[in-house]
Amino acid sequence: MADKDDKPTTGRLVAVTLDEASIGRSSRDVEHERAVAIYDLLEENSFQPNDHAGGSYALHLRIDGNRLVFDIRLHDGTPVIAHLLSLAPFRRIVKDYFTVCDSYYAAIRGSTPDRIEALDMARRSLHNEGSQILTERLESKVGIDTHTARRLFTLITVLHWKG
Repeated sequence: MADKDDKPTTGRLVAVTLDEASIGRSSRDVEHERAVAIYDLLEENSFQPNDHAGGSYALHLRIDGNRLVFDIRLHDGTPVIAHLLSLAPFRRIVKDYFTVCDSYYAAIRGSTPDRIEALDMARRSLHNEGSQILTERLESKVGIDTHTARRLFTLITVLHWKG
């Protein structure tokens, strides 16, 4: 089944929200990353909870103590399942990612192209690593593709940001 834009309406996210109480104050750069990740995620994604017949899904992400909560619902709000993931496997990668991103954003405003490129490569590498960890942690719970994992990892970093 597809909608008028020829996008499949099953096995995909049609809405993504972040718990505002979980988000700290953010810089313009972090807010931009958040908006772009959500926009890109909704434009193209593959998201299928295991053992569910299919549908278009709404995802609400939040942090509850030391757990990341994936509250998955059908697009009409009907609960499907909530998965809780430990944040421990993400701590180091998120910390390193923030450090490199801070350096990258500072470099954009005045460093040499070589420095910017090196920081961007480091940022992408850490982002890939975080996406892989997320894919592995969700493997038995939700089927996602690489692009979806990358965008979701961006949103996880926003939830970690305590600006």
